[in-house]
Amino acid sequence: MNKVLTVVIPSYNVEQYLRDTLSSFISEEIMPLIEILVVNDGSKDSTPEIAEEYVRKYPQTFRLINKENGGHGSTINRGIEEASGKYFKVVDGDDWVNTEDFAELVRRLESTDADYVVTNYYKVNDRTKEKKLEDFPWFRENPVSTFNEAAHQSEIPMHALVIRTEILQKNRIRLDEHCFYVDNEYITFPVPYVNTVQYFDLCVYMYRLAVATQSVSMQGFQKHLPDHVRVTLRLIDFAVSYEKSGGDKDKAVYLNNQAAIMVGDQAGIYASFPASDKEIRRQFEEFDAAVKEKSRTIYELSDSRSKMLHALRKSGFKRYWFWTALSKLRMRVG
Repeated sequence: MNKVLTVVIPSYNVEQYLRDTLSSFISEEIMPLIEILVVNDGSKDSTPEIAEEYVRKYPQTFRLINKENGGHGSTINRGIEEASGKYFKVVDGDDWVNTEDFAELVRRLESTDADYVVTNYYKVNDRTKEKKLEDFPWFRENPVSTFNEAAHQSEIPMHALVIRTEILQKNRIRLDEHCFYVDNEYITFPVPYVNTVQYFDLCVYMYRLAVATQSVSMQGFQKHLPDHVRVTLRLIDFAVSYEKSGGDKDKAVYLNNQAAIMVGDQAGIYASFPASDKEIRRQFEEFDAAVKEKSRTIYELSDSRSKMLHALRKSGFKRYWFWTALSKLRMRVG
């Protein structure tokens, strides 16, 4: 039987969570329709042994792929290469799915041909277990749309997204390896090839909000600062290249806006460091100059999104302490 959906599970030292993750996919009715690729990224714990338990019990559904450590992007790249399903989804090894809605998603994918499929998801606090629904009101009113229509209304994060596998494989979509924050590349690089979007009002992905040291915490952003810079500049280059190639105007606007959001986020990361850190300030100014050189359009878009960035640019990065302190205050209040 042909597989309807390939789910790639990027896994690095996730022994604490992996059984919960893999068990959430077990629904006898739909298991013949899915393949679960556990991509073990050189784990040092019992991650591969746990995955093997599921491979032995459900050999038609689960598969373990062992590889040397290459980072989150490398696991997704390998998953794209190995995928045989009509559709493709990423579920990180420390997250899980809502089994009932996931099964319903698979059933609906059988009769769907959209390039992107969007579903709701939950953010789950790992300490309190409190769940916060992330849904898409515009999509609820417009469950079938073109990408260009959707692009003006809503951003589509990785946790909400299912992609037609052919788009990833045919267009050789590849993410940066040995690098954090490549989920931004994953949701951006397919855009030139996406035309249709289908929304299902289901809550599928369960996104674990874990400890303060995870990569998407401010402490994590500070630790992996060069990676966020690297991804941000790559997305700017991607947007510029697409626009220069004469790509669709609406998609070009979307890509510019996404890159501008990353620039604003990067400015916030720089501002989170102590204002007395002269090396960070130097890097901040160099980064900002690089953005301006690469794309005046994205530079100006990011300027309109960040009051701090606008003020620093207007003053030539004078009163650096004041504007970064004000940014920190706004973040705490927000």
